[in-house]
Amino acid sequence: MTLTWREGLRCPSGGSTLDAKRWTVGEVAALTGVSVRTLHHYDEIGLLRPAERSDGNYRLYTPGDLARLRRVLTWRALGVPLAEVAGVLDAPPDLEREALRAHAGRLREDLRRAEHTLREVQARLKALEDGAEETIMSNEDVKAVFDGFDPTQYEAEARERWGETEAYRQSAARTARYSRADWARIRAEMDGITADYVELMDAGVPATDVRAQGVAARHRAHISGAYYDASPQMMRGLAQMWVADERFTRNIDRARAGLAAYQTAAVTAWADAQDG
Repeated sequence: MTLTWREGLRCPSGGSTLDAKRWTVGEVAALTGVSVRTLHHYDEIGLLRPAERSDGNYRLYTPGDLARLRRVLTWRALGVPLAEVAGVLDAPPDLEREALRAHAGRLREDLRRAEHTLREVQARLKALEDGAEETIMSNEDVKAVFDGFDPTQYEAEARERWGETEAYRQSAARTARYSRADWARIRAEMDGITADYVELMDAGVPATDVRAQGVAARHRAHISGAYYDASPQMMRGLAQMWVADERFTRNIDRARAGLAAYQTAAVTAWADAQDG
């Protein structure tokens, strides 16, 4: 699916106006990039039923149908499950408008963070190309890299809960040596894992699917490489914390509502498979 109409919507006769024009399902698929199979599915579930039929009983889409299709694609791109899209589309315009404004705000924040990460990656590339020597970061440097997410915010709590564990000692020793570029790399790696979780979740792939467990395995490798050696049992415990502690849930769900629960289920399924 795509949010961009390919070269604009043109009528079958080649004209540029939409008045009284109709499109077959094949023409809509060619113009919008939405597959015929998907359009048929939208029709079957009542999400997008073409307003008219030809004499041969073929689906005919009106300009109003295409406008609704574009709204469907907008909400799907925002991660709204297909089962909920119809309710959103049929809600009063004021409610949809407010929901879109909220999503727009989150997208602007995501864009700002992505641009920040890109600047850090570019700085790292420049340092490598120039042969510049990196320095260990101060606390202020860490705050600048994480841009609002301060990894020392819960330091006292972490020390109290896990200070005597080997995992805590490993993490403290490793992170103390990290440079600005190290943190940028770690964050970019986690952003990629998050994006893969979101892609699977948006596609309706169950968290127990082998593809989701593959991302969970990468998640474990990321934690083991950056912080401490994470056993399946430890990953299971971490996963439960993502949904039990609202601070973790809130932070994870910034990428997509429901993501904390999805990746918890994926990591738990992966951990269970390791015990089998």
